[in-house]
Amino acid sequence: MDDTEDKNPPIPHPSSDGVDVIGKLFETPSGDAPNDDFNADDIKKLFKEPNQKKELKGIAAILDSGKVYSERLPILDVVFDRLVRLLTTTLRNFTSDNVDISCSRVTSVRFSDYLNAIPLPALIGVFKATQWDTPALLTVDSQLIYSIVDVLLGGRKISQSNRPEGRAYTTLERNLVERLIEVILIDFTEAFSPVCKVDFEYERLETNPRFATIVHEKNVTMKITFKLEMEERGGNFDIIIPYSSIEPIRDLLLQNFMGEKFGRDQIWEDHLADRIREANVRLEAALPTEEFPLREVLNWKKGSHVALSSTMQTPVHLHSQNHQLLVGRMGQKNGHVAVKINDILFGKNGEAL
Repeated sequence: MDDTEDKNPPIPHPSSDGVDVIGKLFETPSGDAPNDDFNADDIKKLFKEPNQKKELKGIAAILDSGKVYSERLPILDVVFDRLVRLLTTTLRNFTSDNVDISCSRVTSVRFSDYLNAIPLPALIGVFKATQWDTPALLTVDSQLIYSIVDVLLGGRKISQSNRPEGRAYTTLERNLVERLIEVILIDFTEAFSPVCKVDFEYERLETNPRFATIVHEKNVTMKITFKLEMEERGGNFDIIIPYSSIEPIRDLLLQNFMGEKFGRDQIWEDHLADRIREANVRLEAALPTEEFPLREVLNWKKGSHVALSSTMQTPVHLHSQNHQLLVGRMGQKNGHVAVKINDILFGKNGEAL
């Protein structure tokens, strides 16, 4: 029996490149696609992985993005400017030295990114807004801590490079920084007073950022950096306020204004009040309503007399645009029907019309 070549070679088993192998089996010798509806491209699509993982990775990338977009709150800019002016005077009295303070920048960051970026060593003060019932942070960097200690205790001007590294802060240093934070919070409360009443109360002092967690790590916070200089000495301190904390007064902070009058123009208010007092108001006097049987109403004709139960002592209500304003009694004056006002109904207990 002669050995002849096998005209029907075995079908190769799919491997890592089994998609291409199976695809070739469905190709015609001429390279044209077969006439069947189920062709090689359809088989390749069956072996493709779904794009769900790629979509999930894209969503995760957006959530983990370091870029934070937040709306601008114009009134907060004035609050911080007011805080700078107040602190300039207060810290001059506190340190008995020439102090210059500036608000260097206002940014929005995720809370976890801020905790990871805190330059250590540092002291982190946790305080609370009583009316909002929400916490916030005030972080003082090491350079400002040593500068405050030197100024208050009469020390020499020592450069930051000569500071001992790696040691914990002493009780004296912590107490002085706590006093500094309390002074800042008093002025911060005063800076907010034209906008709303809020009391910032100091709670505790932390050295480890992980112990100063006040909101979820993904929450967006507002970071306000202040730079303090005292004759070649100084440093920075940050105020961290979660955006969720200022939600109760968000509408107030979105207002546009100029100066510290917060949008009020006394001249315009006086002019508007004068014009309102000169406006004409149409009043309608109405007697108490009466009820009649329908049978009697249907028998009314021109010239019929309707007997009312009202007397001269019956109260008459005066209305304007369906608003009840005054109550009086019917009478006559100089040949005219008149109403004597006995009671004013609008404006009682601060009620509006």
